[in-house]
Amino acid sequence: MTAPSTAPAASRGGRWIDHWDPENETFWNETGEKIARRNLFFSVLSEHIGFSIWTLWSVMVLFMGPEYGLTPADKFFIVSMATLVGAIVRVPYTFAVAVFGGRMWTVVSASLLLLPTVAAFAVMEPGTSLTTFLLCAMLAGVGGGNFASSMTNINAFFPLRKKGWALGLNAGGGNIGVPVVQLVGLAVIGASGGPRLLLGIYIPFIVIAAVLAWLKMDSISSVKNDTGAAKDAVKDAHTWIMSFLYIGTFGSFIGYSFAFGLVLQTQFGRTPLQAAYVTFIGPLLGSLIRPVGGWLADRYGGAKITLYNFIAMAAATSIIIVASMQKSLPLFTTAFIALFVLTGLGNGSTYKMIPGIFQAKAAAKGLTGEEAASYGRRLSGASMGLIGAVGALGGLGINLAFRQSFLSVGSGTGAFVAFLAFYGVCFVVTWAVYLRRPAASETHATSATEAKPQLSYAEV
Repeated sequence: MTAPSTAPAASRGGRWIDHWDPENETFWNETGEKIARRNLFFSVLSEHIGFSIWTLWSVMVLFMGPEYGLTPADKFFIVSMATLVGAIVRVPYTFAVAVFGGRMWTVVSASLLLLPTVAAFAVMEPGTSLTTFLLCAMLAGVGGGNFASSMTNINAFFPLRKKGWALGLNAGGGNIGVPVVQLVGLAVIGASGGPRLLLGIYIPFIVIAAVLAWLKMDSISSVKNDTGAAKDAVKDAHTWIMSFLYIGTFGSFIGYSFAFGLVLQTQFGRTPLQAAYVTFIGPLLGSLIRPVGGWLADRYGGAKITLYNFIAMAAATSIIIVASMQKSLPLFTTAFIALFVLTGLGNGSTYKMIPGIFQAKAAAKGLTGEEAASYGRRLSGASMGLIGAVGALGGLGINLAFRQSFLSVGSGTGAFVAFLAFYGVCFVVTWAVYLRRPAASETHATSATEAKPQLSYAEV
């Protein structure tokens, strides 16, 4: 929800950059690229750890055996709270970069990760109340906001021709924090260590990320919060349509990341070590393949890739339902990992649709050249923060659905049936809004004086 301003800014001292013009190739080649890449690297580091802390409780619940006195429904409720807060804080985190500066906010947001980690370290033992665990999980939600502020910050450093690569690398590097914390959890469980060992490993890395951000990163003075663009984005129907579709892709990715190990443990009786052996595979593959979804969207159109991806997600979910009913662990695990891969592809393709949609709207308004590009950047940048926040709420819905399904029927089958229906709705919305060709009577003006640029999203 921020956009670079061309107005001159007074020097604030420290590591503030008052002149930043990445679109100027001479400036970029001589000065800008080196600075931008350095900030990207340390932003990815902080965001990566943020994702790990956000999804920390997907591992912690594997340590919580019968001695903790918690039901499977309680554990799904715990991870739901982390998902909820992580989605909500994405909105203020988006605005924080312009208020505090990218460097300072990265330091602050990294330092805030100490709160949930130290709190969990203090209370992680049998006899602790469910309410206390819920509060600690809510604190872990601050890690979910790091994605929004990191994407906003890095967006300002790179020229338009480099944004896709930079933002894709930034997002992918952050998402990989999910399987990494699960791999670290696997190592701790395999070494017969306790949950406090896992937390103790992350505390020094959080401190290191904050210190490196302070020493190595910069802030751009011209980045301002464009509240007008934010209001326009909220009023635009496509912001909410894309938020809905992003619930189906990223919401599925983060929701399943929290739930996968717990489902294996609860429904199939896997031990913590057995569950941890496979839990990380899905999030890892889903993270790594996200840039491929963006590349396919560039080549064939984001709407087409998203449409076919929802078909594939529905097919994978159908197989999971069959495997769940037949109690086939190998089929269930294979199909679930395939579903993870598809959520990653969908993350890339849906996110790539957003700028194309607002470019199409600019063309429909009769705008051309830089005026059209400026309109598209302004609205797409403003909408991305909101879409990311709403999409993350899908993770909350998935974990609450699993909780209710296990309470009602003793397995996750009911939840998967609901997910299958939702992916069907996502398919219909994608086709109806972005791929359905308008009728001939709607696409031809009756006279030259009535002719207007047509709003078409077929190539989005």
